[in-house]
Amino acid sequence: MSGRRSLVLLSLLALAAPALAALPADAGAPDTAHRAATAAPFRLWAPRAVETYGYRGRVWTDLGLRVVATGAPLELWSQRTSYAEPIRTVWRSPAGDVALPAGAMRNFSGLQDFVRLTITPARGEPVTLHRKACLSGWSERVDPAAAATSPYPSGCWSNPFSLGSVQGVQAGWATLVLGSERPLRLAPGRYRVRAEVAPRYATLFGLSAAQATRTVRLVVKAEPVEEEPPSEDTSPDAERSAAHAPSGPAGRVDGPVPDLRPLPAWGISLSRNGTHLRFSATVWNAGTSPLVVDGFRERGRDEMAAYQYFFDAVGTQTGYQQVGHLHWDAKPSHLHWHFEDFARYTLLRRNRTEAAVSRKEAFCLANTDAVDLTIPDAAWKPDNTDLATSCGDLTSLSIREVLAAGWGDTYTQFRAGQSFRVDGLPNGVYYIAVRANPDGNLVESSVSNNLALRRIELGGTPAHRTVTVPAVGVVSDEGYGGTG
Repeated sequence: MSGRRSLVLLSLLALAAPALAALPADAGAPDTAHRAATAAPFRLWAPRAVETYGYRGRVWTDLGLRVVATGAPLELWSQRTSYAEPIRTVWRSPAGDVALPAGAMRNFSGLQDFVRLTITPARGEPVTLHRKACLSGWSERVDPAAAATSPYPSGCWSNPFSLGSVQGVQAGWATLVLGSERPLRLAPGRYRVRAEVAPRYATLFGLSAAQATRTVRLVVKAEPVEEEPPSEDTSPDAERSAAHAPSGPAGRVDGPVPDLRPLPAWGISLSRNGTHLRFSATVWNAGTSPLVVDGFRERGRDEMAAYQYFFDAVGTQTGYQQVGHLHWDAKPSHLHWHFEDFARYTLLRRNRTEAAVSRKEAFCLANTDAVDLTIPDAAWKPDNTDLATSCGDLTSLSIREVLAAGWGDTYTQFRAGQSFRVDGLPNGVYYIAVRANPDGNLVESSVSNNLALRRIELGGTPAHRTVTVPAVGVVSDEGYGGTG
């Protein structure tokens, strides 16, 4: 399976059509009267001291900084009406919806400039940094009387073409505020870190200075010397074959089904030598049920017969039907089971004739990107359901692959043979076509929305090839993608 972490443009508005009835008409300024009637929904918490290691002048730490929801759940909904519109976010307070300031969410990865960090070394001048915050990160129950589980997502996602997201902290629970992906540039030493919720958010949520501010003593140590980890025996068991078959009634009855929709290709670039066009492709599920595909190993073969399972509104299995096969991919960059009938990628000329085809023909389904968690049947926390995704290993006897409602599965096309080879193509306009359910084997509510086209233009000279990618509305996907 390739790394993760990808409709003609005229139909993009139809793709991004969820209603925004939940959002107030003016999402620009906070409703101060509304806010005054609502108690502060959270407080900031941090340990008194944190010790960590630096690596070449960089320190990866979340400082232990947490938001603790008090009194009621802290819940934020973010949506956009189309790709031509900015994201609008509301706090769903106990007293009603409160609009966050315009620009609070530039994308769906978190609240912009939510935390201000003032870092003061033992000797030297302080430095002030502003950090984004995801209020749906790793969470934990801190009040023994609080609800035993949290319904909220376990993170924020940054697919450029997402449509809606939900962030939330269960009452009596805490969630980490800062990710550790963006390092602090600090030398070994001792520091005093003052963390505070940015004033515009503190005012909107009605936080006092004590609720909005914490101070942490940070000790950065020199990089430790790591020992080589012991090697593991990963050789497969000699006896790998077994006979499996589905159980329960075959076929399907009327009820919830998935709806697969591709997003426009994104993260588009040329390889360094200009011979291959790279891109990311996402197919998501906008339906009323998860897409559940089970594979059962055929005796004596590295093949599985694949079956799509169907469920009623409360998650009870109602039937199944065969939808193709899963096969074991033994290439070093994969080494897991792939489903063959999920998506297809082609490069089309201006007249929509085929210019190139990606050899990416099989997929290990997983919920990599939250595309729209505001649709009615979205699963906010799919990794906590019984329909867990697994890509398996060589010894697996069965596989369950799941794409939950509201979620997408992204593949980055950067390997030769999967990305499009373009060195033999003339300059001009082309379209990257992403098609879901290409052979029609999967059961879904509609197949009329299974194609997305992204316009590009190849230019330059054979020695210095260029690609121009027009924006889709106000969405900027420049810098996305990579070799994940």
